[in-house]
This record gives sequence, C-alpha cells and structure tokens, in this order.
Amino acid sequence: MWAALADRSLQPHQAVCGSATRQELRKRDPSWSPGPTSLASSSWPVASRHVSGGLCPSYTAMWAPSRRHLCLIFLLVCVLSSIAFLYVHQGLFHGGVDLFALCPSHHLGTPHVAIFCLSGTTMTSNASHPCPQQPASLTGTWTIHPDGRFGNQMGQYATLLALAQLNGRQAFILPAMHATLAPVFRITLPVLSPQVDSQTSWLKLQLHDWMSEEYAHVEHPVLKLTGFPSSWTFFHHIREQVRSQFTLHDHLRQDAQGFLSQLRLGRTGGRPSTFVGVHVRRGDYLQVMPQLWKGVVGDRAYLQQAMDWFRARHEAPIFVVTSNGMDWCRQNIDTSRGDVIFAGNGLEASPGKDFALLTQCNHTIMTIGTFGFWAAYLAGGDTVYLANFTLPDSNFLKIFKPEAAFLPEWVGINADLSPLRTPAGRLLGIA
Repeated sequence: MWAALADRSLQPHQAVCGSATRQELRKRDPSWSPGPTSLASSSWPVASRHVSGGLCPSYTAMWAPSRRHLCLIFLLVCVLSSIAFLYVHQGLFHGGVDLFALCPSHHLGTPHVAIFCLSGTTMTSNASHPCPQQPASLTGTWTIHPDGRFGNQMGQYATLLALAQLNGRQAFILPAMHATLAPVFRITLPVLSPQVDSQTSWLKLQLHDWMSEEYAHVEHPVLKLTGFPSSWTFFHHIREQVRSQFTLHDHLRQDAQGFLSQLRLGRTGGRPSTFVGVHVRRGDYLQVMPQLWKGVVGDRAYLQQAMDWFRARHEAPIFVVTSNGMDWCRQNIDTSRGDVIFAGNGLEASPGKDFALLTQCNHTIMTIGTFGFWAAYLAGGDTVYLANFTLPDSNFLKIFKPEAAFLPEWVGINADLSPLRTPAGRLLGIA
C-alpha cells in the first residue's frame, strides 16, 4: 500500500521532469538557473518553476526517493516501532503473565514463592521483595471467580483484595461470593451485577496457590482471577485489613462468646484459662485424599498429640471441637480429662456458628483444609497443624507448597502415612 501511494505521488514530477538534465532545461527555458546548491539557504517546501511542458521543481528541491528507498524506510520504521512497543510494554509480558492466562500449563517448573513484607515495617528475614507501596488511586476493574466452599472463597476474597491493591486496581466481587461471605462477615468490596459480569470482556488469569513475583506486575485493567488461592503469601502484608474485612457480625460474635463463657472444666468445675479451637476436616476428604492425592486426614493419634502439646504449655485449657464429622469426633477423641467440648453443628451450608466459635478461641488445632486455616489465621495465638500428610510422590505437592500454606511460626506434627501403604487404607483413608 505504501509503495503504491509513493508511486502515484511521484508521477506528476516524472511526467514533467523525467531524467531531464541541466542542458535540456536551459533549452526549454533560457531563464532557468540552478540557483544556490546549499540546502540551508533554501526554504521548505522548495519553490518550483514553470517550464515548457509543465511544473518542475528547481534544482534546489530535495532529492525525491525512489520506490525502493521508500519501501526500505517503511520497513525500518516498522522494525523500530515494534522494538519500542515491546520495550514500553515489557511489564505486560513479564513472567509470562499473558501466556499463563491463555495456557495455564506452560510452566515447565513451579514458580518460586514470593513473600512481601508488611507496608511500613522493616523487611523480615524471609521476605523476598521490598515493601509494596500503596498506589495513590485505584483504577480498572478486577474480580475473581467464586468457586468452592466457605474457606475457598475467603481465600479468593483476600487474594483479590491484596493483588488488586498491589497493582493499583479497584476490586469487585461477584454476587455468589457476596452471598457466601456477607452473612458471616462485614465485607466491604463492591458487588458487580450479573449483567456487568456477562457483558464485560474479561481477561482471565489463573492463579496457583502461592504468591509469585509476576502477580505484582499485572498491567491488565480489566481482569478476572480464577483458581483456589488461600496462601498467606498473597495477603499477609495487609493482614490487619484482611482481618478487618473478616470481622464477624455482632450476633455471631456475641453468640460464640456467650457459649464459651458458659464452659466449665469437667474435673474441677472451674473456668478454663485457655480456649483452643479444634477443627477436624472429614467429609469428602476421606476419599479424595487417599484416592486422588496419596494423602491422609487427621487421625485420633494426631489429635491426641496436638492436645497434649497445648496441655503442656497452657494452664487449664479447654478444647472446643467443630467438624463436618462430629460423630467420628465423639467416638475417637479422648474426653477422660473433662477438657473437651463437642460444640460444632457440622452444617457446611451454614458455617457461621462453627467458624465464629473457632475464631473466638485463643489458639487453634487444625487438620487440613482452608476452613481450619482461616479459623487459625483470624484467631491468632498458637496453631498446631497436620504436616507432611501426603506421600513424597503425590501430585498434590505440585499445586500445594507447605511453606506457603502454613505460617512459619505455626507448629506442625507429622501425619501417620502408614495406612496409605495398605490396599484398605488407599481405598478408605484413615478410620
């Protein structure tokens, strides 16, 4: 196209001047003279003279490039423009963010965990990046696809909040997430209408379950995150803001505190000095962990060790047990000391009561799962968790990094993996 336009622009001059020499021009017009040869002495555009046969530029006119020269110039401009574009937008492609959004499995190896320190504090020894600066203003529209149950969506909410702020974007949640979390917490992120969601041309970015450096340099203004992120490495630098978002509604907090205040130790009848929330994850994990992930759930031996850990360190503790398998808990947790209370209702569709009880305790014992993680994260205090709960060759370790799942100060007790080495254990899990 550009060559054709250049050819047409030259045609009038070629028709008049062609390859005319100075002698030929003098024959046509005796008054013609070449004039000054310095381009600096002429003005632009250079004046033209009328000669017999039409219009012809004076000898001082700038050299008219040929079609070949124009093509070469055009190609050079294209190359330079491409280089400039890639340089300006190199952050857009940093770490393969676009490729990861389109082809989630493009990584040949798992990315490293990136840890950001809390803004306004000194950099901790395990932080891999300096404190992020809060942007002056938030623009764009970021959201996250709500998936999974209560604990999963808490992780998605906190991750969206943190990553949107880190990249200077405004976070919105979808109605399904609001319906899950709002009955329990005083969340404040605005809600997108279903119409806006369906009519928006989202770029989708699938997250893995730990913070990576490229997630701090995502330049897309309209983005929908996906995945099941629930790692403290995403949001621990804004932990107070996360805890504020997950503030219980007054009636849930008051009911939980009222229940705990009535508890007494069975042997002495005295008030407990320490409340330890215990969450025992059962349900579908009984099949999923051994059959899919070569893993186990917490058994009676683990729970006994965890409770003994607290008994050795805290005076007069009482253990407040919640679970989605309360019958198993009543049959397998030792209550002979009079310091165990089975308080949970195990209603997964209405988790508010159980979750409120756990967060109002001083400390936490968790087995596996995001519900227990969030209870421990919000309660604070000491946390004991089930560690090494899969075989070393489990594919679960490709999508789960223990160092990103459990806070460094938490205490892990290794799981008993022996049931996985029997056919019955692989099929049924731990009884």
